[in-house]
Amino acid sequence: MSGWIPDAALMTPEPMPLAVLYEDADLLVVDKPAGMVVHPAYRHLSGTLLNGILWYGRAWPRGSRPSIVGRLDKMTSGIVVVAKRAAMHRELQRALGAPDASKEYLALVAGAVDVGRGAIDLPLRRDPANRTRVVVAADGARSMTRFTCAASGPSVSLLRCRLVTGRMHQIRAHLAARGWPIVGDPIYGPRAGTAPSFPRQALHAHRVALTHPVTGERLQMQAPVPEDMRALLSVCGLSVPER
Repeated sequence: MSGWIPDAALMTPEPMPLAVLYEDADLLVVDKPAGMVVHPAYRHLSGTLLNGILWYGRAWPRGSRPSIVGRLDKMTSGIVVVAKRAAMHRELQRALGAPDASKEYLALVAGAVDVGRGAIDLPLRRDPANRTRVVVAADGARSMTRFTCAASGPSVSLLRCRLVTGRMHQIRAHLAARGWPIVGDPIYGPRAGTAPSFPRQALHAHRVALTHPVTGERLQMQAPVPEDMRALLSVCGLSVPER
């Protein structure tokens, strides 16, 4: 469940570097590196982003209870939004689901994308044979991803993807179903030898825009393209996005 917090005994504050993109009295926005788990769980009781946030926020006012609004897969990098109080978690969920909010990801995919922009509207549900992945299915939940092709080469393309809905693995499964699997994706990715080698899915939560639920201010945050993806883009002969 989004924002789930385990038993307090499992939530150990741990000092770790955090790349803070924005902070005020109500929320925190950080840039998560690839390879970091977001929430403590049975197999990851320490070293998670939430452990680090608990340490970072140890001097926050009494009653603060940080929770992560939405989540990123372990090997996806980029923006994560954190509520500082339970009531703010609900408000941020509404703000991020509002029509004026946007969540943009960068994805390097296998294949030459021959359309400038479009939408992938395919229902998704958990794979009954493997609950760790999702599949396109007629009885699945409606799921939509909008995309724009930022750059295209003979064998790889860089896409900007915007979530209209927010299903598990949505971008990864949608792009694979469209014939453009994300480079390095161990579950939905291209066949070996058909795309550059990369140790993780080349997916980065790049930009988030929303209206602040308390102040009404328009917030626009951007997480820099990480060095591993910059190097991959360079190898593929594609430019790093300027914005």
